[in-house]
Amino acid sequence: MSSVAVVTDSTAYIPQNYLQEYQITVAPQILIWGDQTYEDGVDIQPDEFYQRLKIATVMPTSSQVSIPKFRHLFQSLLDQGKEIIAILISEKLSGTIDSAKQAKEMLSGSPIEIVDSYTTAMAMGFQVLTVARAAQAGASLAECKRVAEEARNHTGVVFAVDTLEFLYRGGRIGGGSRFLGTALNIKPILEVRGGRVEAVERIRTRKKSLLRLMEIVEERVQGKTPLRLATLNANAEEDARFLLDELSKKLNPTESIFSTVSPVIGTHAGPGTVGIAYMAGM
Repeated sequence: MSSVAVVTDSTAYIPQNYLQEYQITVAPQILIWGDQTYEDGVDIQPDEFYQRLKIATVMPTSSQVSIPKFRHLFQSLLDQGKEIIAILISEKLSGTIDSAKQAKEMLSGSPIEIVDSYTTAMAMGFQVLTVARAAQAGASLAECKRVAEEARNHTGVVFAVDTLEFLYRGGRIGGGSRFLGTALNIKPILEVRGGRVEAVERIRTRKKSLLRLMEIVEERVQGKTPLRLATLNANAEEDARFLLDELSKKLNPTESIFSTVSPVIGTHAGPGTVGIAYMAGM
């Protein structure tokens, strides 16, 4: 059993079987809907979330994992004799890292490392899985941190949204704001770059946006092995399966994962968002 416990937050939305296999601990983000609060992926799942969103008159918002939640989670793992590495959503997208750092300060001297993934969803998920596999193979805490920092250089995520409304409303749009005010039929392709949501290009139809997403991923991972791919979808399962199936045929990845996005990410990306996360060359 590994002496290093790997922690991430719920925006990674790593499938449950991987969480169990590698004993990854997840800190749930908070979804706020009217006067109710939910733990992301615990009290509310994607299917229920999108069904409610269709008829909602009040839109949901989100909040980062609280300091007490991180402190409790860290203390529980420390009590089990674990050292801890926490790989979390980009500091430019969320205050989650700040919460984790403050919790760490309350546990002064404890063996806890906090790493900014510079991303989210399964782009972060692949970083987490890589570190968890290293930990399971016996890597020390310092070695796990080095692996995490290196893994950031090998991951990316590109995605198409049906509308920029949700990202704009949540303040997560970054450089994608230059697409605001364009024709309604424009389907923006975005990415998380440098920890922020940035614009890639504008496509005129949904079908063309899916084809272009595949081309972009192919261009970025060309000749790099091993290759890992995962979907990113917010109530867009059919399109996500198409992307993953087609790219898997073309690129023959070492690993392919069908994953959705958490309700908190869905709150900001909006329904219909679809994309691909990848890790290449590591």
